[in-house]
Amino acid sequence: MTEPLPPAALATLEALLAGPDPVISALRAQIPYTRVASGCDCGCATLDLTVDRTAVAPVPAATTPAAEAWYEVPENAGVMVFARDGYLSLLEIYTSADPIGTWPEPRFRKR
Repeated sequence: MTEPLPPAALATLEALLAGPDPVISALRAQIPYTRVASGCDCGCATLDLTVDRTAVAPVPAATTPAAEAWYEVPENAGVMVFARDGYLSLLEIYTSADPIGTWPEPRFRKR
């Protein structure tokens, strides 16, 4: 069973996949067809993603992680988005502190 992306996760994903790079743009085009497949067992906000492969083409040159950013709040969190077989597959949040259960606001992204 899948669920829509929570608004805060969607905002984080859109912020990570912003910019003119053609691979990033192609992954960004998958966002409307992306849903949450499952969450992390540790209590953090990390999400396994699934994309409707009948609605959008894979991105052949996607690297993994496809994009990464650091945020000042909460607690110097790192966020990465991964692609597998050309499709968005994981939105991960990590820190050396306790698991982070919420997505950081894009305005806290370190430049």
